[in-house]
Amino acid sequence: MDEENQRSVPVLPWMRHPLDVTRCEQLSLRRVPFLDCRLKSALENMKISKLFPVQVALWQETIGPGNFERDLCINSPTGSGKTLAYALPIVRKLLPTSTVKCLRALVVVPTRDLALQVKQVFDAIALPLGLRVGLAVGQSSVADEISSLVYLPGEEEGVDPGFLSPFWFQSKVDILVATPGRLVDHVNLSRGFTLKHLHYLVVDEADRLLREDYQSWLPTVLKSTQSSNNDDGGGGGDDVFQLGFPYSPWSRRSCGVERGSNPHSRLAKVVLSATLTRDPGRLVQLNLHHPLFLSAGKMRYRLPENLESFKLICERKVKPLYLVALLKSLGEEKCIVFTRSVDSTHRLCKLLNCFGDLQIDIKEYSGRQHQRVRSKTLNEFRKGQFQVLVSSDEMTRGMDVEGVRNVINYDVPKYIKTYVHRAGRTARAGQTGRCFTLMSNDEVGRFKRLMKKAEASACLEHNVPSHLIEELHSTYQLALSKLKEIILESRRKPKDKSCQ
Repeated sequence: MDEENQRSVPVLPWMRHPLDVTRCEQLSLRRVPFLDCRLKSALENMKISKLFPVQVALWQETIGPGNFERDLCINSPTGSGKTLAYALPIVRKLLPTSTVKCLRALVVVPTRDLALQVKQVFDAIALPLGLRVGLAVGQSSVADEISSLVYLPGEEEGVDPGFLSPFWFQSKVDILVATPGRLVDHVNLSRGFTLKHLHYLVVDEADRLLREDYQSWLPTVLKSTQSSNNDDGGGGGDDVFQLGFPYSPWSRRSCGVERGSNPHSRLAKVVLSATLTRDPGRLVQLNLHHPLFLSAGKMRYRLPENLESFKLICERKVKPLYLVALLKSLGEEKCIVFTRSVDSTHRLCKLLNCFGDLQIDIKEYSGRQHQRVRSKTLNEFRKGQFQVLVSSDEMTRGMDVEGVRNVINYDVPKYIKTYVHRAGRTARAGQTGRCFTLMSNDEVGRFKRLMKKAEASACLEHNVPSHLIEELHSTYQLALSKLKEIILESRRKPKDKSCQ
């Protein structure tokens, strides 16, 4: 839904008075109640010594007094630790492990690269406890992928699955991280794949996954779980809600559960985003049970606490020169440059690489590229093999790249939601970061109005010395000429899509 139309949409009653997660303080691992010693060791191996406020809040509502009695909707800034916030209690709830494996937790995310990232978090804390984590993102064929998710006794001997009852099939994984398209493929086509034992459903980046172009996955998943009685006892874990939390910023809220007194007798849902939708028409599809809304701060949009925002006013005709001057001033710091479209990303990356004396390694990340190329580029960027990534908004959702110190908006975002997600690629997990936005004089007013829609949105002006711009003019003309030659040459040759 466009932001201009949101004021006319009524807010659901349960969203009017959210619980403020910022009222929770960071908590050292030794003070976290009911934290399994193996989980604590796994977190320490990840160099994690404390939980952030959103993680403390979710732990309370799932393992503590809340005991997952209500479905949870979380609106929290990018980089605040939302992935671990839901991964940690889900892993804890799945203990002790069952002798008969079945798929008990499902995490749905919008992109393949984000799914890989989420799986890495689960692997780090689930594998040491004997839990298996699967991935369904379309990296391979449906047949190859299902063989890593479902086990059939006798498959080594070449038994034809078509002659066996579904009761012969057994899940190889306890937790599955999936993208919507491939998830639906498995539900509809893969023999032995079932969601009937599912206890937990996580919808990460929910505002994107509830858009019309994604929505077909949700009714398919919910329908596939409706016949579940969840009677395998796999939920496990201690009933600890009555023991209380000494650090609780709010009192326990009493509520019933859908069927009986066991909170595992229903499908528990966690819905998250840094810009969670308020649209009733979209949220109602989730069929939430007595939902509880947790938010960071009073406003819907909130920027990372340690983010510094800057505006850089430039002449429109020589805008690339301002970008080059800014990149040079940032030295060797890791940086992401966002543009308004896939084509803009491609052209700008080509142009920057035509600056002969820039001495900065720059690569492209956009939907124009094959998924294999994008994943390779992202891995190289994470390893520090190059400094600057020019990206379309493919990169904005949930992606966590350690060491990104700067984000640059080459184009002013149309919506504050876009700014929040772009800026959130830096200043993550308590680190500092900066976001620069390039704009012409006639865009300053619109940008100022845009920033008023977010908390912690103070924006200073950043100046580039005029003599630096003048010095780059001749280099810029040479770069433009070189770019034209490259474009003409590419038109003469057939396109190799794998190298775009």
